[in-house]
Amino acid sequence: MPRDLDLLKSVFGFDAFRPGQGEIVAAVTAGENTLAIMPTGGGKSLCFQLPALLRDGVTLVISPLIALMRDQVRSLKAAGVEAGALTSGNTEDETDAVFAALSDGTLKLLYMAPERLASGGTLNLLRRAGVSMIAVDEAHCVSQWGHDFRPDYLRIGELRRALDVPLAAFTATADAETRDEIVEKLFDGARPSTFLRGFDRPNIHLAFAVKDGPRGQILDFAAARKGQSGIVYTATRAKTETLAQALGEAGHSAVAYHAGLDPDTRREVERRFQQEDGLIVVATVAFGMGIDKPDIRWVAHADLPKSIEAYYQEIGRAGRDGAPADTLTLFGPDDIRLRRAQIDEGLAPEERRGADHGRLNALLGLAETYACRRQALLGYFGEEAEPCGNCDTCQTPPETFDGTVPVMKALSAALRTEEFFGAGHLIDILTGNETDKTRARRHHDLPTWAVGQDMSKREWQAVFRQMMGLDLVRPDPARHGALRVTVKAHPVLKSEQSVTLRRDTLRQARKSRPAVKMLVSEEDAPLLSALKAKRRALAEAQRVPAYVVFTDRTLIEMAEARPTTLDEMAKVSGVGAKKLETYGRTFLEVIAGEGAGEVHPARRKLAGSEAGPLYDRLQQAAMGLARGEDGTAKPLSLSASTLRHVAERRPSTERELARLPGMDEARMIRFGPVFLGILANA
Repeated sequence: MPRDLDLLKSVFGFDAFRPGQGEIVAAVTAGENTLAIMPTGGGKSLCFQLPALLRDGVTLVISPLIALMRDQVRSLKAAGVEAGALTSGNTEDETDAVFAALSDGTLKLLYMAPERLASGGTLNLLRRAGVSMIAVDEAHCVSQWGHDFRPDYLRIGELRRALDVPLAAFTATADAETRDEIVEKLFDGARPSTFLRGFDRPNIHLAFAVKDGPRGQILDFAAARKGQSGIVYTATRAKTETLAQALGEAGHSAVAYHAGLDPDTRREVERRFQQEDGLIVVATVAFGMGIDKPDIRWVAHADLPKSIEAYYQEIGRAGRDGAPADTLTLFGPDDIRLRRAQIDEGLAPEERRGADHGRLNALLGLAETYACRRQALLGYFGEEAEPCGNCDTCQTPPETFDGTVPVMKALSAALRTEEFFGAGHLIDILTGNETDKTRARRHHDLPTWAVGQDMSKREWQAVFRQMMGLDLVRPDPARHGALRVTVKAHPVLKSEQSVTLRRDTLRQARKSRPAVKMLVSEEDAPLLSALKAKRRALAEAQRVPAYVVFTDRTLIEMAEARPTTLDEMAKVSGVGAKKLETYGRTFLEVIAGEGAGEVHPARRKLAGSEAGPLYDRLQQAAMGLARGEDGTAKPLSLSASTLRHVAERRPSTERELARLPGMDEARMIRFGPVFLGILANA
């Protein structure tokens, strides 16, 4: 029997490799640089653990979570393999045992978090240990395009070069952009042997539902699976605790888990979930990556995940034993606004935020699809599939209608307003709802004005949501959420392609309860997010609380008033002279773009005062008289500080004006009479 199959049976207890495992094990064992994308539950860990036993030296495993490392070390030791981890969670005895095994030359797998690579002594330790291969688990963490970015993963490429050993990277979720960044960061752009194993998990039932009393929906879903282990993901820490309490009161064994809990409490929840049958963990995304429990029977999302990659990773924790498992994902308008705001308030560059909006669109497309959900999910990862029969849309196909005409109306409204507005303003145009904004821009004169009065505002919101899911429109971070028409929409506009929409989504919108009251209007929300992102960056740089820069109330007023000059900015509540000087131009650039607020420091000091507009009139007059009234005289100019003195002191006579710095005889003759006239009229 080949040695790999012998160890596969004697150590790991398997008679044969799962599909795709054998060739990955062979490549890693041969010392090839390797990138393997395998579905959650597809047996990734074996693809570096078995080669570690077949190769000389120590295999270093970079893993993102202490719980995951401890679980794998425990399992390996139980199978008779010398493995250890160096983590902040180690006891002194555990660390001593690892160093002893390294010294004796018996250790085969050494687990380490990427953050430990920052330690100056780590490289020397690994050299002395005889590391002959690096395995990177959850390799998508290296990518800023991925959903669990960990900056310390960026050190792994340097470590590979320093040790000059092969590297094998493993992940369950990596679209094309993420794969490219993994190759760039870990392999210096040199293409590794790449294995893309199918993303399909046919044993998992996929289902989505629009929120309609979400707590009751989650309780009903859990009640139908009572006694089975499950995970409920929520968007906030507070919701984990209230929902865990509600499940407990309904007779379930349920606990909350989030990053705000102390480490001992989190470890206890992880231990209980591994060992107890039927426990439900209600968690933020802080829970899951380190959990290797094969018999999780269901996963529910009480709130929409932040991307399609995050969704796939999180539902992939169910049914890892191959037995049937169920999922349910709830979503609503407030979820989408929250996820959009999180993208807009992030500190990522504009290109990244635009791509993240596209990823959220892909998840909306999955939520709103009328076709097989598995086809849509696998299609995102580049795989083709037949209708699965194991998702809610296959089992109960939704009612659809030809939505080409309303979609064309919506696209036309966006284009006729130069793609400068969000869905809220476009819906006002389509429904003929006059507002200050539509009147100020004379949008009631547009051909698309009131062409959509046959549908309510909420129905139009559902149409726009489906349009985003189809990626026909996408929020533009540079324009604070204004909808850009994508290339995919062009055939629709040319009547070359029809659009099918779900009718049930519109019906639910018609009867839905009012949305949660927002701090600002839907139109101003993206700008408020951008202002908060800028505030956060400034506060972090200064190491002060965000409110020290500006309070929420001030940012809300900025988002609503949209000042375009420092004078207008000075009128915003909470913007005093010092803060205007320090932050005014920076926040104007967020609102009005690059170059906004570029004025001379002397003029900037007058912002918000009566002297400011007076300075501008004096400056304009001075420029007009630079070569005299007939334009042929010797050029003369005035400094900004002189103009400031004139605007501030407002002299009323020639003698007073002549006393000011910079007003010599020649300048008095040329500018004096005009200046005194301007001052008198002021």
